[in-house]
Amino acid sequence: MTQTIRLGISTCPNDTFAFHGLMENRVDRRGLNFEIELLDIQELNNHLFKQHFDIAKASFHAAMLLTDQYIVLPSGSALGFGVGPLLLSSTPDSSPNRHDQLALCPGEHTTATLLYDMFYPNVTQVEHVVFSEIMPRLHKRSADFGVCIHEGRFTWESSGLFLVEDLGARWETETQCPLPLGGIIGRRSLGDDVIARVQGVIRDSLLYGLANPQEPLPTMREYAQEFDDLVLMKHVELYVNDWTVDLGVVGRQALDELSRRSHLGNGRQKGLDVFAQPREGSA
Repeated sequence: MTQTIRLGISTCPNDTFAFHGLMENRVDRRGLNFEIELLDIQELNNHLFKQHFDIAKASFHAAMLLTDQYIVLPSGSALGFGVGPLLLSSTPDSSPNRHDQLALCPGEHTTATLLYDMFYPNVTQVEHVVFSEIMPRLHKRSADFGVCIHEGRFTWESSGLFLVEDLGARWETETQCPLPLGGIIGRRSLGDDVIARVQGVIRDSLLYGLANPQEPLPTMREYAQEFDDLVLMKHVELYVNDWTVDLGVVGRQALDELSRRSHLGNGRQKGLDVFAQPREGSA
């Protein structure tokens, strides 16, 4: 009997690019049937806490809280230099320093929120909203600050907003590591054989997209908040890199650093385990 895998991925362009090959049956599914849902990253996090998915994209902040049940797959992560969330304001020359100020964050368990909490602990009120609401609300001045992710990294200036700080650049300066934002995690109870097959499918889908970079554009457009193809491809160029194909030593070191600093922050998170994939065809 074919095993069904409940798979959740985000609607952001790097995920729809990476999973286009799987979604459109361009790669070998290795005897697995995938039921795929596309959701906002915080919705994915919430569903994972309810054990809704077998395999899913998760913020690494959420993944640290789920490490007893889930393990990180080597492929599919978003991390790198110059990829971090931006802290934006609705007015120039302002900084978060008062409790009567309001900062919008893209979800309680997102890595973007974790960074804001690390660098600006308890200095403003925080409201969690869907990421696509943040820049419009700043433009309307119904909030003072917002932590911007995804396509907004490329469009905030044209929206008339102001940069307070690049939180990713601060991370890079303090750690000398690429910033790990989110990755694909798998339910440990699936067992090594199934996780290895899923990992192989995801890697193949990624490699298919990289070999055929224009083909995923219709899939990306269908789910993106930003429909300009140039912006979509800039997003892919920034967030899909060698560490997306395989975390490698540097990627694992970055996850260790995030875990360590999270422990310093609130003590709730645990270290992240990365699945050690056996070579295909090995006994």
